Amino acid sequence: MAASSATSQIFTHYLLPNRRHSRIPHFNPGRKPLKISSKLSSVASRSLETTSNKNGDLTHLRRVFGPSSRFLPVDPQTTHSRRRVSVKSMGSESGLTSTGLQSTVLKLLHLVVSLGIILAMDKFLKKAFVAAAIKFPSALFGMFCIFTILMVLDSTVPAAATSLMNFFQPALLFIQRWLPLFYVPSLVVLPLAVKDIPAASGLKILFIIVGGWLASLSVAGFTAIAVRKMVNTEMIPAEPMPKPSPFSSVELWTWSGIFLISFVSAFLYPTILGTNARTCLPFLLASTVIGYIFGSGLPSAVKMVFHPIICCAVSADLAALAYGQLSRSGLNPVLGYYLTKASSNPGAGDILMGFLGSVILSFAFSMFQQRKLVKRHAAEIFTSVILSTVFSLYSTALIGRLIGLEPSLTISVLPRCITVALALSIVSFFEGANSSLTAAVVVVTGLVGANFVQTTLDKLGFRDPIARGIATASSAHGLGTAALSAKEPEALPFCAIAYALTGIFGSVICSVPAGFRPFGGSAVPPNMLVRRRMKVLLPHPAAKQITTVSLSAEHEISVVFLLVV
Repeated sequence: MAASSATSQIFTHYLLPNRRHSRIPHFNPGRKPLKISSKLSSVASRSLETTSNKNGDLTHLRRVFGPSSRFLPVDPQTTHSRRRVSVKSMGSESGLTSTGLQSTVLKLLHLVVSLGIILAMDKFLKKAFVAAAIKFPSALFGMFCIFTILMVLDSTVPAAATSLMNFFQPALLFIQRWLPLFYVPSLVVLPLAVKDIPAASGLKILFIIVGGWLASLSVAGFTAIAVRKMVNTEMIPAEPMPKPSPFSSVELWTWSGIFLISFVSAFLYPTILGTNARTCLPFLLASTVIGYIFGSGLPSAVKMVFHPIICCAVSADLAALAYGQLSRSGLNPVLGYYLTKASSNPGAGDILMGFLGSVILSFAFSMFQQRKLVKRHAAEIFTSVILSTVFSLYSTALIGRLIGLEPSLTISVLPRCITVALALSIVSFFEGANSSLTAAVVVVTGLVGANFVQTTLDKLGFRDPIARGIATASSAHGLGTAALSAKEPEALPFCAIAYALTGIFGSVICSVPAGFRPFGGSAVPPNMLVRRRMKVLLPHPAAKQITTVSLSAEHEISVVFLLVV
């Protein structure tokens, strides 16, 4: 409507001029026509004579109209030239339009090809790791492989590394633009994960999450700054990172239209696409995207306490609640349609989470762009990540015991600062762990970090992108990384490094005594397992009794990564 109003105003201004400023007098039927003065008539006559002398074709016009005629004939050659200029102008405009359209199509094709290659790589790695029965996240392996390839090319054929970076740039900007959206599905279905937890235990877990997040962030950030001062490394500016384009009103209205049409269709025909999950997929996906676009456009002061990720999750939950009420199926079944975890019957959350592997692969390119800073500050990066990981694991176990949290719940919240894929692998080492609670705790930790990380970093005085990136990813993993990098893309490479190394090092710490199960393992209570594992890893005489340690394939990969990096 705004565009049409502006267009009408422009056309009204130029095609229908205001009477107050127009040179054409207002038409009055009772008014006698004005006569042209003799001076003007003589001037017109002389002009006509001059024209006819130059071009004999106009002589007959002078005879017809006479010297005192009020009609001024126009030279046909002049008219023809004006038409020719007009035709050329229209041709140039159409040429520019076709050129712009061709450029848009080529850019879109470039995006599709580059993003498709990253998605194909992620899918190939997943299939290979599943076939080899390796539980280690394949995307982390791919990230380090891409980073290694880029480093090798940069040292041997720099032009090839630059060309590779330029080729994948559209895909990287696309992923960066929508990055927080890919971490939202676990947050949307959070009500399903926490519905069976007692209120008292829930408050204790919330205390561990919030307090532990703040403590882990502080340890990682202050350790990075302290190590930098110890090794006397001077901080240099980070390489500028391209920022994605902001969202437009056209995108918002387009997704709103998709939501309305698909919502009404799903309500009238619940299985029009074969299954309930497929039928609900379009409007649930649209509601998630609308929430993110709307949240991204909120004022900065509002986003400090109401992050777009929260707005995104609330929007999807409200849409699910509305559909559940209207269809009389309830909220929980619709949330089940949102994230089915079945490739044959995917929901909106499954589509979004399908990009997570590609997100991790894209981190390799960001790390490569900041390779000079990574190499220069390697000591503080690795030291802060290792200390923060050790602190997060053992402080969580200790606080859980001190506040009287049930041992099974303490085990479940242990890897709160580690990405979901590796966190689930870690809790599988322990008896009695609740994997659903683990996923929920990891998501809530990321949510807390995403919502308050920038304000907290400013309050603690962390100014440089290295300290900010390491502190964010070490305490709030993927969600925190997505939230910070959306506003500070120069911190993304250091978030990516801390994000990967925290998960890898945490897996190695928890898997070291995996081959040693005292009393057969199954009969040992979870709290005793935690205590014995802590005795193994901390300086204690009992650690000398351990003589054999076995590692599974995925944790051998973790150890290799740590040794290589």
